[in-house]
Amino acid sequence: MNQELVRQKNFWDEEINNFDSIYSHQKSKFSNFLDRVFRWDMYERFNYTIRNSEPIRGKSFLDVGCGTGRYSLEFARLGAAKVVGLDIAERMVDACRRRAAEQGFTDRVAFIQSDLTNYIPDQQFDVAIGIGLFDYIKEALPVMTRMRKSVSDRAIMSFPRRWTWRAPVRKARLGLKRCDVYFYSAKDIERLLRQAGFARHTIEVVGQLYCVTAFVK
Repeated sequence: MNQELVRQKNFWDEEINNFDSIYSHQKSKFSNFLDRVFRWDMYERFNYTIRNSEPIRGKSFLDVGCGTGRYSLEFARLGAAKVVGLDIAERMVDACRRRAAEQGFTDRVAFIQSDLTNYIPDQQFDVAIGIGLFDYIKEALPVMTRMRKSVSDRAIMSFPRRWTWRAPVRKARLGLKRCDVYFYSAKDIERLLRQAGFARHTIEVVGQLYCVTAFVK
């Protein structure tokens, strides 16, 4: 594991509770209010991803950078035939496996501690997602190319927008924690999608984010 991945692994192993509380809302009323005001696009990208993954029932999904498994487990709840979630952080994967067991999805959902470039799938998936993933990857192209090769249909991704008010604040905040973060323009994303070999795509602005659906054919 290279040094960038080691830093990311250590960061997410430490941040798991802070990260998951954004979705679990296990915070003070004031903190939840701030999340609703300033992080509404994180909730909307969840809706975007589920909406653009349809039809879900009977399909297979690869969740790259699965975090605490919110997306993977939702796919299972909606009838996906198989879901594989990848994350480099051991504590994230442990939390995912525990939740899959609690919700009765272990027959259809597997969580693996790995990054995509070191993961060798035993099948091609219908859909891959990378949500909140490319924020932390310096070289996005190899990962996007691997995602394209892993699917028969589409990949759904999110990217933090460059030149927004949140970008410098976030960069400074994460920099204090020795976590690198990267931002993108629409032209950056279009160039990367072409180089990765996707046939066509849509890009939607969702608050401080770009949400992308890229098709293999």
